[in-house]
Amino acid sequence: MLKEKVEEVLAKVRIGLRSEGGDIELVDIKGSVVYVRLKGACGTCPMSTLTLKNWVETNLKREIPEISAVQAV
Repeated sequence: MLKEKVEEVLAKVRIGLRSEGGDIELVDIKGSVVYVRLKGACGTCPMSTLTLKNWVETNLKREIPEISAVQAV
């Protein structure tokens, strides 16, 4: 199932985010777009947009090709 695959990838990403005082939560998947919420230090970090696109989205798209985008909510 797609949600389980996404959670597996987010678990790997979460390790790095937690080392910086942050976290990530899967909110929803609609079509090929994954909606997440950055939490903790990541929720207020000015670099969170770059983290989301360059790290979270890149990892998800590499491991799950059907994902087209990741959006923060």
